[in-house]
Amino acid sequence: MALINTPDAAARLARTIISDIVLYNKEKVKEGIKNDNIFELLAKELKEGLDLYASRVEPDFAKKTNYYNKAVVDILIKRSGNIESDIW
Repeated sequence: MALINTPDAAARLARTIISDIVLYNKEKVKEGIKNDNIFELLAKELKEGLDLYASRVEPDFAKKTNYYNKAVVDILIKRSGNIESDIW
């Protein structure tokens, strides 16, 4: 299988990985946003997601881009804006 080296494909992969993390960890997401410890609660899942992303994207391309981190913000954080929290 060829490694991903285009912006659209890398962004799509990152969004898919983060969407799956959110889907399968709804309670952790809710608790983490409420208690402002989302990254600690999902550390294992986010690391596994990043490892998967890195295994599918060309290394030089991945180093020059931030699609995974952007997906974390756009999908994990922004879409959780409806959860009551002291951080917003």
